[in-house]
Amino acid sequence: MSFPEEQPGGTDEQTWIKGAPDSEELIHPEAMSLPSGGGVQESAACFQLREEQTDEPEKTERNVKKRTDSGLSSESIERDESIGSRPNFTGEGSSEETELKSISTGSCSAVITGLKPVTEFTYRNIHPCLRHYVSSAHPLCSCYTILESPHRGRHVAQDLPKLLSTLGLGDLHGGKLTLGSVLEINSNTVSDKPAQSLEQLPWTFLRKLMMSNLNARNMKCATDQTMYNYSFTDANDDSDALNPLDLITALFHCSDPFLQQEMVSKMSMCQFAVPLLLPNCDTKQSILMLWALRDLVKRFRPHSLAGDKTFEEGRIVEMEVPMVSFVRLGESSLPKSQTLNKLLSIPHQHNDTFIHRDMKCGDVPRRISDGLVEISWYLPCGSTNIDMFTQPVAIANLRGDGRLFQTQMSFLYKTSAAVFIFTDDLEGDLSTLNNRESIAELFLVTNSQSKTFNMETLRDTCMKHQVKETNVIIKKNNDAEFVRTLRSHVSGLIGKDEYKTKVEDMAAVARPDILVDEDCTECINGRRSAEGITGNIKDVVKFKEDQLSLHGEIWKQISKIENQNCRMRNANKDIEIHKGSLNTEKETLRLKQRQKAFSDAMTKFTAGISESGTQRLYFLKWLKIQLDTLSRHNLFTLREQYKDCCRNKKLIAHLDEQISNCSLGPEHFFRELGQIYECACSLPENNPARQQVQHLPSLCAQMLLDGFPVELVDGDASNIPMKWIEEVLTQLHQMVDTKSKILVLTVLGVQSTGKSTLLNTMFGVQFAVSNGRCTRGAFMLLIKVSEELRSELKCDFIMVIDTEGFKSPELATLDTSYEHDNELATLVIGLSDITIINIAMENSTEMKDILQIVVHAFLRMKEVGKKPRCLFVHQNASDMSAHDSNMRDRKKLVEQLDEMTGMASIMERREANTKFTDVMDYDPDKDSYYIPVLWHGTPPMAPVNVGYSEAVYELKKTLIASIQTSDNIRNNNVTEFFKQTQDLWNAVKFENFIFNIKNCLVADAYTDLCTQYNIWEWSFQSEMDNWLINRQTLISNFGATEKNVQNDLRTWLKDRKHEASEQLHKEEQKILSNLDEYFLKKDSKVSLVEKYKQDFRTRTNSLRQQLENSINFSLEKAVEIREGMEKVNKIKDRQTDTIEKKVLELLKKCRQRNADLSEDGLTTEFQKMWRGITSELSTVTLPEIDVYDNVHHLLRSNLYSKGGLVSEMLNTVDLRSSGQDTFNVKTDWFSYGKRSVGAVSNFSKNHLITKIQEICDNIIKHCDSLISDDISVMERNNTDYHEMYIRDLLKAVDDQLKDHQINDKYEASLKVHVCGRAAMLFQAKHEEFNARNDPQKRLLKSRSIFLENFLESFREKDQCQKRAEQFTETCVKPAVEHYVSKHLGQAIADHMKMGDGGVTYSTRTHFLYTLLKQLLEEDSFQKYKEYTTSYGIFVKNWINEQIIKKMSSGEQMQELERKLLHEILKKITATITSISKDMDIKEFIPQFCSDLKDQLVLPRDALNKFLFLINAKTDQFVINLIEFILEMESHLAQGYANKTGISHITEIITHLPSKPHELLFSGLFGCGEQCPFCGTPCEAGGVKHETHFSSMHRSEAFAMYRWNPSKKLVIDICTTLVISDKTFKNSKTNYEWHPFMKYREIHPDWEITGDQSMQASDYWKYVLMKFNNEFAKAYRTLPADIPEAWKTLTAEDALRSLREQIYKTNKSLVLRPQTTGNWCCLL
Repeated sequence: MSFPEEQPGGTDEQTWIKGAPDSEELIHPEAMSLPSGGGVQESAACFQLREEQTDEPEKTERNVKKRTDSGLSSESIERDESIGSRPNFTGEGSSEETELKSISTGSCSAVITGLKPVTEFTYRNIHPCLRHYVSSAHPLCSCYTILESPHRGRHVAQDLPKLLSTLGLGDLHGGKLTLGSVLEINSNTVSDKPAQSLEQLPWTFLRKLMMSNLNARNMKCATDQTMYNYSFTDANDDSDALNPLDLITALFHCSDPFLQQEMVSKMSMCQFAVPLLLPNCDTKQSILMLWALRDLVKRFRPHSLAGDKTFEEGRIVEMEVPMVSFVRLGESSLPKSQTLNKLLSIPHQHNDTFIHRDMKCGDVPRRISDGLVEISWYLPCGSTNIDMFTQPVAIANLRGDGRLFQTQMSFLYKTSAAVFIFTDDLEGDLSTLNNRESIAELFLVTNSQSKTFNMETLRDTCMKHQVKETNVIIKKNNDAEFVRTLRSHVSGLIGKDEYKTKVEDMAAVARPDILVDEDCTECINGRRSAEGITGNIKDVVKFKEDQLSLHGEIWKQISKIENQNCRMRNANKDIEIHKGSLNTEKETLRLKQRQKAFSDAMTKFTAGISESGTQRLYFLKWLKIQLDTLSRHNLFTLREQYKDCCRNKKLIAHLDEQISNCSLGPEHFFRELGQIYECACSLPENNPARQQVQHLPSLCAQMLLDGFPVELVDGDASNIPMKWIEEVLTQLHQMVDTKSKILVLTVLGVQSTGKSTLLNTMFGVQFAVSNGRCTRGAFMLLIKVSEELRSELKCDFIMVIDTEGFKSPELATLDTSYEHDNELATLVIGLSDITIINIAMENSTEMKDILQIVVHAFLRMKEVGKKPRCLFVHQNASDMSAHDSNMRDRKKLVEQLDEMTGMASIMERREANTKFTDVMDYDPDKDSYYIPVLWHGTPPMAPVNVGYSEAVYELKKTLIASIQTSDNIRNNNVTEFFKQTQDLWNAVKFENFIFNIKNCLVADAYTDLCTQYNIWEWSFQSEMDNWLINRQTLISNFGATEKNVQNDLRTWLKDRKHEASEQLHKEEQKILSNLDEYFLKKDSKVSLVEKYKQDFRTRTNSLRQQLENSINFSLEKAVEIREGMEKVNKIKDRQTDTIEKKVLELLKKCRQRNADLSEDGLTTEFQKMWRGITSELSTVTLPEIDVYDNVHHLLRSNLYSKGGLVSEMLNTVDLRSSGQDTFNVKTDWFSYGKRSVGAVSNFSKNHLITKIQEICDNIIKHCDSLISDDISVMERNNTDYHEMYIRDLLKAVDDQLKDHQINDKYEASLKVHVCGRAAMLFQAKHEEFNARNDPQKRLLKSRSIFLENFLESFREKDQCQKRAEQFTETCVKPAVEHYVSKHLGQAIADHMKMGDGGVTYSTRTHFLYTLLKQLLEEDSFQKYKEYTTSYGIFVKNWINEQIIKKMSSGEQMQELERKLLHEILKKITATITSISKDMDIKEFIPQFCSDLKDQLVLPRDALNKFLFLINAKTDQFVINLIEFILEMESHLAQGYANKTGISHITEIITHLPSKPHELLFSGLFGCGEQCPFCGTPCEAGGVKHETHFSSMHRSEAFAMYRWNPSKKLVIDICTTLVISDKTFKNSKTNYEWHPFMKYREIHPDWEITGDQSMQASDYWKYVLMKFNNEFAKAYRTLPADIPEAWKTLTAEDALRSLREQIYKTNKSLVLRPQTTGNWCCLL
């Protein structure tokens, strides 16, 4: 119906009549006949009404208003000018029943053209809504016109923008509302509050609709708010409510095409009618919603197929289905929409498909939805007892008066099989029934109860409009009979083929009067691009082979090879050669991939996804639609074949393969993209072909951001294209500006139990369901989190992972099906923060199966320090009491879970986990959810069960709330997520799931913890080292001022041990406190290493005990040595006392003589006295010690328990001749070694002797180092030999031998050799000490000093300057040099660890990387041999070399020495100034010594000499002393500066009391354990830990293994052997063959990571390849057979392998496989 142009001049007036009819829908007033006669022509006036009511009858007051407006043209109307204008509307005449009165007509309007202003018009034919108010005898109606503006009334065209503005959607008009914004997680996502305002109403509706909630349309604002504010004083239609149809229409106008599709999909699931023609009251043009309907897929069973139980499935717009339309013309008292609902519903399952007035807000006047054509489909299920129709039928419903919407009516006439006209206005304008283009059969539906019903009029109407009498339906009293009649007429139509049509064919009918949503440029181009691909597909299988060949059979073969690399089944003798052949085969397949050109289909696909945003989305959607159609056709054929072979397993397996091959979707194209990228990545980085594909991952990343599911696990190849996924997630990370923290949620369950549906309902997402086959593999999808919630949820996105179901029929015929389920479960549980276990309540057997799978997976996660949240969802619960009534079942479930956990723990060797809650955060009452069945009734006509939607909503609320309150969720970003995926997937590919999983993130977290702990540990050690130095200084000073040494020293020692214990406890608690604080941090890394907390506490306790033993031993040793020196000190003290006494007597005698003696005279007197002293002290001698005898005694005590043979051997031993020659091992001295020798089979005698000889040589070297250190201490401190040195030496030998199984004779011989060398050296040093400290020689040396002091004292000469210089040079300077020397070792170690390059010494991992990198650069076989055979000694020497090298660079050593010098001199100066200058000099010096007794050891002899006959004023002495100390500082600093170069630095470090390399070595060497197979050192931190591990295992050749009988070195690597079916034997297996896969049964304290990669040990492969002959010669065997692949390795490859392995710390992936197999012979 078109609107004419406005009349120029504006003289003609129109009257606008507002009113509401007494019927369901507002009706158009019929043409009115004016009274005849008087030359007045009969004419008709045309009214147009704007309907804003529902379709239901309503009686209201009516009001007549007038307006000026342009309108439809009509015939002229005779006017009566005798009456003046009056501003009201009256009806003339009267009635017995009804008194004439003014009435309010609501919102209907009529337009009458041809009127003149200020004129009264009288009508004979009264509008039906007025007839019962006027006498039938006087059916007259008068209307008066007034002058008004011709532009009034434009508000009708403004209703849409005004309504959108009121709803807060004004800015979204034109399709700006996207699906992503609707699915975003925000504060309203789980809000239970009803809409508080009209602005919240759309979002509340969308939230419920996205969760398929049947109550989505039933809503109203909780608070009043005026929607419209028209200025009509008599309008009384203000409301706080909105008609649901207006809301839906508004949202469709605001939604983009893809949100419209999703809304239609959700509405269809709820059995809501969906828009077919969407009106726009602003533009007066409708839109055919073809695209919105395009994605609807329906499945039904017509009665013609009921017998063979097949069904039809397809997109509803592509199905030929008859459409029956229902419209209203004029007034109708029949509720059309309610009638349609009854027509479509079975008697006991009513559903409100169409909105009607009795629904909430259904009676609210409509504003923008008149002209809307809704459509719904009735689809039969094949049951005669249920189906209302035997064939599918589409039901269309036009909203509003059809006379006002001629375009829509014309469309329906042309597309419908039948049009049912609802009207009571039989005398009105029904001219629309005469549409000549109509193909529809017309039915007239009227109500016999209507007051205007007249049978004669009905017959006249039927004849006039050529309506068959059989097509007239008259409703009488019985609603059921009326509906049955309607249903009968519809049933009679739908079986005729000529009436069937497709929705997509309606587009041609719609154009040009009706817009078609698919006519937009982007949609057309997207369709054209998709058809460019699908149009060429004749045979899906052939198409995939030709166009998508990279990810087909080749990719499956590559996956199979990778799997074989992990499992190592049926390998030949040399596994590394077998691995090399597999790698060659893989490279051949990659080459084959590269040789295939970029196919035409992939070129077009890449171009399609590279388009702009909207067109790209259209392209992907069209591609999916078209491919689904192809796949559906193929699957239908295969299903038919299934019926004929349901018991033939082979044929079923073949059909399953065909199903996999013939299915085709966008995921296959993305798989091909992934393989193109993976293939290119095998090329060099600068290769042009590789550069051309660098943009592909960003395209896939954009798909993720657009809300498309992206395949994580290839469901056909059961593999993950790691490089592709890594780059996709990396690109995603960059696209969101690194704001990519994710929370991962996964649903697991048996196939076809509604996992995908659960996710779709919960989050409104679009995981594929019922599109031909269930989900295969795993798909990931991102849901954005709003800015307001990101801080609360601690993530930017929620990643939802949908997986294929367990117990898949497609895999049921395979032997590996259970293993496949385990792999997938372990992967997704490992990735998930929250795991939902989906269980169908009716299938307890399947429930048990799934629980067995997930318990194993959860147990493995526990070992990583991960304890994800677990929720159990029980689908298909019976009723609302399911939670309470199933309490007993939950208890039983917990018991089953505990039982399974116990069994799994035994299998996984984690017996400590006995309950399910030990491995999983699970509360049976809080974490169990019971969800009703999905459908309310029998599909396909069943809507989604409201209880299902509400239960899923409650589950969603719980999930969001738990995320907000949980501190245990780690929230990695997508790059960390990939690392975790990579490590988990590598782990699950190794053997039958009897393994630990410690992924790269765990390793990083462990390294971080180790780094922190090493700092605390180093601080602990440094603090206690300084404490010990201070106490040793006190011991050395003990007795310097005190005289009662012997008794007090032991008491003092006891007190110091107690003090040490307290200090150790304090430092231990400090570490433990730091450890607790570390684990209290809300850091994602912390949770990953929670399981190691106790290990580090144990390590701390072990360190404390180790330090306590060491400190107590050092204190005892220092005390005993100090006590041993007491006899010598007493001799010296007596000698000094005697001399001083004699000199004082002489001095007194000379002064008493009052003689002015000359210097010569005084000298003569002194010499006489000195000769007397010499004679008196001539008999005093130092004790002589027979060190050999003492050592022999200590040796015998040490070996006392070894028995008679050893005792007899010691009786014949002469230590004086022992230890002088090289120690040689004899064959009758030993048994096989426990650890250093390794696992031995057919070990040759010569090699065993060589190995034992190396052990002995290392022990002797270690003892020589200890002896050298002790001798340095003796020389530095001027101390004598003490037996503590020998006891310390014997303890060191015992410690070195404890790990070796040797006989007593071997041990005794080794100790005799060591003690013989020590006795010789200590005997010599004892004799040197006695000679140096001989009393006679001391007298001779000190004579001149005493004489000089005597002469100066007699003359009373001031000695301040001289004595200050003497004190500085003889006392302070040696003490300061000793201080610097004592502290320099720790300072150097601190500098190495904390300074530049300190990262090398921060953890064992960094240390090993630096060491091995340097070995690679030096390229020395000898050093590699030393590293592999004498790891501990080599490491200690290497650290020492690094220290010397670093300290020789620049002035680093000098700076440390100057720093220590300045530090102690500052203390000395502060002490000097703090002592009172009023005291005597003999009081000042002891006070000075006492204040610094814990810092400095002043030489006792020099101090005694200094104090002899001192004559100096204290104040002047202090001044002079400070001056000399400053000079001394300059002199010493200069001396440090002069000592540069490697030789000087080496000499300094060699003679330090505390060796810096030993301090660093103790923290880096760890436990010292080596792999029992390859000899690689353990990398676990500390000395004590439960298990040993290493990231750098190597060929067994390095541990001197060889094959029998070939005698060739073994190249196999233990990381490969433990995943193979090889076997080994050694002494621990009693020389019985044992499977490598069960090595933990023999070596339970070692965890060896299974590693299938060729690059994993490239470092050591390169070393063995290069020095193969040299190692063979050194080990006296034959060179290994080096695989060809190894020969291509370069030093760069080795370094890259080293870097990747050390810093990725793959040590954490630990396997414990189970299978037995082939044999392995070891050297």
